[in-house]
Amino acid sequence: MTEPKILVLEIEPSDGAGKNLQSILEQSLPGNACEMRTVAAPDAGAEATKNCVGFLEDFKADLVFISLGLGASETASGVVSAIHTHSPGLPIIIVGDADHPDDILALLKEGAADFITPPIRAVDMIPRIRRLLEIEPEAPANNIKAALGLRNMVGRNQSFIAAISKIPVIARCDATVLITGETGTGKELCARAIHYLSPRAKRPFIPINCGAIPADLAENELFGHERGAYTGAGSSQPGLIEEANCGTLFLDEIDCLSLLTQVKLLRFLQDKEYRPLGASRTRRADVRVIAATNTDVEESVRQGRVRQDLYYRLHVLPLALLPLRERADDIPLLASHFLSQYAGVLKKRVTDISTGAMSKLMLYDWPGNIRELEHVIERAVVFCEGAVLTEDDITLPGFQQTASHCSFQEGKARAVSQFELNYLKGLLIAHHGNITRAAKAANKNRRAFWELIRKHRIDVSVFKGTAR
Repeated sequence: MTEPKILVLEIEPSDGAGKNLQSILEQSLPGNACEMRTVAAPDAGAEATKNCVGFLEDFKADLVFISLGLGASETASGVVSAIHTHSPGLPIIIVGDADHPDDILALLKEGAADFITPPIRAVDMIPRIRRLLEIEPEAPANNIKAALGLRNMVGRNQSFIAAISKIPVIARCDATVLITGETGTGKELCARAIHYLSPRAKRPFIPINCGAIPADLAENELFGHERGAYTGAGSSQPGLIEEANCGTLFLDEIDCLSLLTQVKLLRFLQDKEYRPLGASRTRRADVRVIAATNTDVEESVRQGRVRQDLYYRLHVLPLALLPLRERADDIPLLASHFLSQYAGVLKKRVTDISTGAMSKLMLYDWPGNIRELEHVIERAVVFCEGAVLTEDDITLPGFQQTASHCSFQEGKARAVSQFELNYLKGLLIAHHGNITRAAKAANKNRRAFWELIRKHRIDVSVFKGTAR
């Protein structure tokens, strides 16, 4: 392609970030591969928008960088919208710190193609520029859905729809993503959707569960090793970062990585450089990282299990997935979806779910979320002998039916008992079986707390090994 023309617009400059950006681009694109013009647009609101569109008309750019000063997100939103309206399809990359992750999403929705947070490095920018200026035609959305199994992302709950609607926006850019949600809420499915709806779709998607890797092998798994790096290393082995080059690396249960491995991962996120075990030189890889955790990551930071600087580097674009109990209105839709799916796979003529069976599904708490619901329906289809799933076909661990099968008082007593049991177990897990601390957190004296434990026949010793 011909040499690209890149325009840099600096919105409310305060520290010369635009000049720094221009300098990096000029040094990183050899042979004067681009023409540059840096324009200060300090005026707020409509005036800044008008000025920037005027600069765009004077300078026929192939790509625009917008450098944000502090507090400039609102002004930038108007500028991005105006450029997008004036020149549809013109790639726009935002560089700067947003006041809040939602500000980043807002800019992406307005038409920005990508967002880069400081420090500004050529290794972050150049691959993105090349991808944006050499975009291949997108695969049809239906083919992508079929290949990914995105049809499993079923639901009408408004909060669920709001979260899922962010995926195409997030996919367009190259910033790191942190997906949070309980086990079974579909974090990997969302990560795959982000990858396959992105310009990296034809490159590898490499998932890894950090919790399944022994701490002493995590570095080797991520970065690889050279021959002779340690006893038994008879040949070189590439790491997952090398395998994911030009694609996406999905790090599930990121909080399980050791602090030492977190330091080396942070270095890679910052510089796109890594050093395999036993190697004498660093290597580079162009990899988008999507991380996920089923824990309260901010609490993990406070407890020292996740480095704060790593958290900030990952938390550029957060995506929070609801547990199934908070979107119970989707249970009938999901259950019917899985019924149709497994009836076809297992070649069973099961076509419906009885009212009693659906009531049982609706009353359950679903600690395993959508994954658990899927397995429950699959098991029910296997054992169903008729055309309709009945209450007896649905097997739920520890479930006690209430509702119409008992009086109001009986149902209330069972619900209170179940709440007490779950509450006590949660406190004992949080305090690693320490009765005194758990009782204090519950605002009860130790003796009364112990009586509750005896009432529910809880074995406290089980929780004394829950510290990690």
